[in-house]
Amino acid sequence: MTPITEVEGRRVALSNLEKVLYPETGFTKGELLHYYATTATALLPHLRDRAVSFLRYPDGPEGQLFFTKNVPPGTPEWVTTAEVPRSSADSPARMVVVQDLPSLVWAANLVTEFHTHQWLVRSPQEADRLVFDLDPGAPATIVHCCEVALWLRERLAADGIVAYPKTAGSKGLHLLAAVRGSSSEGTSDYAKALAVEAERAMPRLVVHRMTKSLRPGKVFVDWSQNAARKTTATPYTVRARRLPLVSAPVTWEEVADCRSPGQLDIHAEDMAPRLQDHGDLMGPLLDRRSATPLP
Repeated sequence: MTPITEVEGRRVALSNLEKVLYPETGFTKGELLHYYATTATALLPHLRDRAVSFLRYPDGPEGQLFFTKNVPPGTPEWVTTAEVPRSSADSPARMVVVQDLPSLVWAANLVTEFHTHQWLVRSPQEADRLVFDLDPGAPATIVHCCEVALWLRERLAADGIVAYPKTAGSKGLHLLAAVRGSSSEGTSDYAKALAVEAERAMPRLVVHRMTKSLRPGKVFVDWSQNAARKTTATPYTVRARRLPLVSAPVTWEEVADCRSPGQLDIHAEDMAPRLQDHGDLMGPLLDRRSATPLP
């Protein structure tokens, strides 16, 4: 029989809690659910009011992986959903919006990564986030991403924009900033201009084009995730990788001190003590008063 738990007055069905999702560490589905429940105070504000794309991996990262953008079949009626615009040629999509702990636990039971847009469902025409995805092409590593991130931090600061770093939860690094007064197209144009500028400043280290033949040994500064249709791994989501790594906020001191590829690997079990020590390092992104107009 499928266990039923009550979460803030909602009945949520849980399944296969003993199932090992990450064979290398023995990390189970029950542990994944526990992680999301205990990290909810930090995670939920970054999900709230944003349409969610789920990257599902019900049999673990070594099994089938698939994106779910539309509301999944069997979604409880109490889970919030919203119409989300797509291209002008397509009708709107209906997507899940994870607003509360019961919805988070329900979604976590699907075994999923959480990915969100850079805009809120109430104002899809305005970007409220700027994002750079720094992706190293072997033999480059996250160490090189950190070097690029420090350059971008200073360049953004010159425009009055405060950037916050987090690990990708795989091999790279993400930079996020709170912005206002621009469309996704305008934010993409600004991000591309800075990526081009970074390549000119560090031509041996940076590439701004996605062309795979250009990427070995360099850091691809992916500016394209600012497009309205694109989503990025949400802070604190566990990733579908070989190990249960988290897309975890880090300090700029940690970025500056990074000297080895695994130094910024943050596992799910690491997050509780990190949150106790640091709180939500990306909390300032949630304060609309901190949002900066793009130049």
